[in-house]
Parts: sequence; C-alpha cells; structure tokens
Amino acid sequence: MSKPRLFRCAGAPGRSERVLAGAGVTALVASAALAGLVPGTGYASSHREAPLIAGDPRADNTDVYAFVSPDKPDTVTLVANWIPFEEPNGGPNFYPFADDARYHIRVDADGDGKPDTTYTWAFTNHIRDDANQFLYNTGVVNKLDDPTLNFFQTYTLTVTNAAGETKTLLKDVPAAPSNVGKASMPNYPSLRKQATIDFPGGGQTYAGQADDPFFADLRVFDLLYGGNLSEVGHDTLAGYNVNTIAIQVPKKDLALKGDPSRNPVIGVWSTTDRKGVQVSSSMGKSAPTGGEPGGGWKQVSRLGNPLVNEVVVPLKFKDAFNALTPDLDHTITPVVDKVTDPIVPKLIEKIYKVPAPATPRTDLVEIFLTGICKDCGPIQADLNSQKLNKDVGKGAFVPSEELRLNMGVAPAANPNRLGVLAGDLAGFPNGRRLADDVLDIDVQALEGAALTGKLVPALATVDSVDTNDVKFTPTFPYVGLPHTAAVNQGGKGDHTGVPDGGIGAGMGGMSNAAKADDTDDAFPWAPASAVTGGALLAAGGFLALRRRRGNA
Repeated sequence: MSKPRLFRCAGAPGRSERVLAGAGVTALVASAALAGLVPGTGYASSHREAPLIAGDPRADNTDVYAFVSPDKPDTVTLVANWIPFEEPNGGPNFYPFADDARYHIRVDADGDGKPDTTYTWAFTNHIRDDANQFLYNTGVVNKLDDPTLNFFQTYTLTVTNAAGETKTLLKDVPAAPSNVGKASMPNYPSLRKQATIDFPGGGQTYAGQADDPFFADLRVFDLLYGGNLSEVGHDTLAGYNVNTIAIQVPKKDLALKGDPSRNPVIGVWSTTDRKGVQVSSSMGKSAPTGGEPGGGWKQVSRLGNPLVNEVVVPLKFKDAFNALTPDLDHTITPVVDKVTDPIVPKLIEKIYKVPAPATPRTDLVEIFLTGICKDCGPIQADLNSQKLNKDVGKGAFVPSEELRLNMGVAPAANPNRLGVLAGDLAGFPNGRRLADDVLDIDVQALEGAALTGKLVPALATVDSVDTNDVKFTPTFPYVGLPHTAAVNQGGKGDHTGVPDGGIGAGMGGMSNAAKADDTDDAFPWAPASAVTGGALLAAGGFLALRRRRGNA
C-alpha cells in the first residue's frame, strides 16, 4: 500500500491566507511607513544582505538556532550569533560585543507574535591599561581573570516575562575573549569552559567567540552559481568566526504556562536594540520598533528563520523588516506578498528553466509565518505551530516570522542534514540544529518540495556544501571553537581540544543520504510518533526521503 504524500490544495484560499488578506486596512498604513524608511540619527542595522548593515556589524544578527539539547533532552538550547565574517587575525582590537547595545533572544509560547520570555545580555568593557598599551593581551592568557588579558568584557543576563517583569540571572560575569592565537591563548577550550556559566534554575549560558556554524556557497548571488551551477562547492564562511551567545534552559522555562507536555511549541528570534536610535520614515512616520517601553531602546536588527531577509524580503524593505516586531508581520502587505509569491522560484525558472510552483504559495505561509499544522494551510500535518499548544486561546494566534520548535520531538539518533524534508522531524524547519543544511532546505521548499513530496532533481545538490568546515562539540554550547589562522591562508584555525567524533549524540555527522546519490527523488509521508505528553504528531504524516542513486 502506498503511503500518503503532501499535496497542493486547490480551490478556495486557505485559512491562513484569509487571515493575511484580512489585514489589508492596517497594512495600508504600515506599508506606507515601510516604503520610505531611512536611518535617522544614530545607527540602523540589518543582516549582511541589507543596505545598512555595513555601518554596524556588532548589531548584526547572523543566525539563530533552536533545538532540544541532544545530551540533555529535558532542556532546549538557543544559539544566536552576531558580527559576520570575523577574520581571525583582525587585531589589535578584535571583536568585542557592543557595550552600547542590548542582545536579546526572544521566545513566543502562545503564537501572538510577542515575546513571553526574553533573555537579555548587556556587556561592559574593561581595560587594565589603556594609557601604556595597545595590545588586547600582554602575555599568555590561561584564565579569564589573568592580568595579561588587557581588554575583557563582563555581562549581566536578565530574563523578562510577558508582563514585563525582569529578573537578574547573572551579574558581571566574564565573556570569553576573541581567540588571539596559539601563543597568546594556548588552551582556548579551557577559556570557553570558564566562560560557560550556570545560573539558578538549571540553566547555563556562554558568550564569546566561536567558529561560524553557517555553511553555504554564497556564489548563489552570482546569477545563482554562474547561471549553470559551475560556481558551487566552496564554503564561503569557512575560516571565519562569529560572536556567539548561547543559553540552555529546561523546557518548562519556555513552554506556555510552564507545561511542555501540553504546550510544546515555541517561536524563537533574536534582536539587537540600541539606545538613542531613531529609525524614521521620509513620510514623517516612525517605523514600528521592538524597543523596550520607556527605556529609549530601539530594535535595529532581527533574525528568526534563516535566509528570509536574504531571499524573501525585497531590497526596498530589508532594513525596515529589521525594525518590525513579529506581531506586525502579517499586516505588512509588501512582505506577505513575497511569501505568497516569492522571487527565487522565478529567478530559477528564468535561469535554469525549472518551472516555478503555482501561486499563491500558502505552503510558504505555513513554513515562514504560521508553523506547520493541518489547520494552518495546505501541508496536511501537525508539527510546529503554536496553534497546536492546548492552552492557546482563540484569537490569540497571529501569523508571524519566527523560528518554531516543537520541544516534544526528541533529538534524532541519526540526524539528516535536510531535516523534515528527509523525514527527520527534529530538524529544520522544526527549529534549527547547527548541522542543518538550511540553504538546500530553503531552496527545495521555495521550489515546492513540501507540497509535491519530491525534491527538484535539477537542484538536488544546490550549492554542494553539505557540512560545516569544523566539528561541533558534543556538549553545550556545541558551536565549534574559533579559528586562529588567516582566511586567505586556507582558513584552518587551531581546534585543539575539540573532542573526537564531533558533536555526537544527535548533533554532528549529519547523514548525506538525501543528496543526489539516492535512488528515488520521492519522499512519501510516514506516520509520525506521538510527542511526549501531547501526542500532537500522532495523526500527522511526515517526509521520509528514499535514497536515490545518481551523482555522487
């Protein structure tokens, strides 16, 4: 007996589409404000792909990850990165966090597009001798409190609930420094361990430098790899570092009403706020911001799902998107239009003659704005929408761009880099693990794979970069150790101290079984097992990719 596949729904628009269309009245006003956004005094920021990002890289969110901790499955790990393309030898000042910004990881448990839990890191700079030294360190650094570390940072970590009540979890604790090199910091793994700090309630956090875990060939921007897929196979991020903030907490700390069995789905995004920033419109209207009430803090950067601002949001609205809060997303017609009628499939059709899927793309509305559930759109499965949480009230849910994670899905014993598209329900777009190949997944999703139940054979290998350039570690914070060698010398830094076997326990060694060497490009839905306590997935079916032979 054949197994049921995903299918495209014909006829009347889906419920999510009607919700989006019904927002037209507010969209008219909001999109007018968006259309003329320019930075005022102070700073404005976006991701690297947006026009204003070059002016403020320390506020630039590069990637967000959310996954059930493979070695501690009763907890969830959230990772957010800042400062793209850190050349390891970029001294003498290297790469501190901004001390005039606030870094946030936000969690929405009830699907209203507003944070129910916000973790905030605020950094302070310290210089031991600024009158007689120019060096970051004046000798070997073995401990975070060594006097040879001339420049160092501490931070305070707070958590704020939906009512705006804030509690301090850690105060003036050390961040890990930039990895200057083997002579200065011969045992960086030890420094990382010292900077991994427990806090009350069973959580831990890390702030410091790391290898950039994002892997992709960014020659995609040269007419989609040269117009003939000739420009593929090079990890553009290899050898570069980022600044990482990671936190691991019990699931109950994030779940709606503290009950992950009834309410296992959360939405995650990161933001950067700056004080005294004014992002204004040429029409005299202030842009919506995520600044803290009454504090003068304004949101200048935002990131949830990977590649949304890069390849979905048009150039005209990229900077404005970073000032929006997720609860407003569904009201912004120019952004919603590019979800239901995306640009990338049209470019692929023009360059590679692969037909673009029919529009409107309500499947992409599910993936990017609502999460996947049978009541959300044409993808007939229950996976990671907050609508599945039993205690979400009627009318509370709004479509919003968030990285959604079902905490009830256990870590995969044999993770697949293509995540849900390959039948691995613990992978992207159900959260995001460090080793998920999000570029390949997003391209296939944009080409309609979630609806047809088949990968697009012509784009089966996409960028031909399937894994990160260094191993991830088996325990928190999981990210690889930072490089020390210059990128233009091959980008292979010193990773002494990374345990053998990579990240282990469901995080590293992602299977490449879903590449072009599989025998059948169809992946029929297979019944999913019930999630812990909630049984949300018992009736749904999910993708199981059959191996197909072909190009190695």
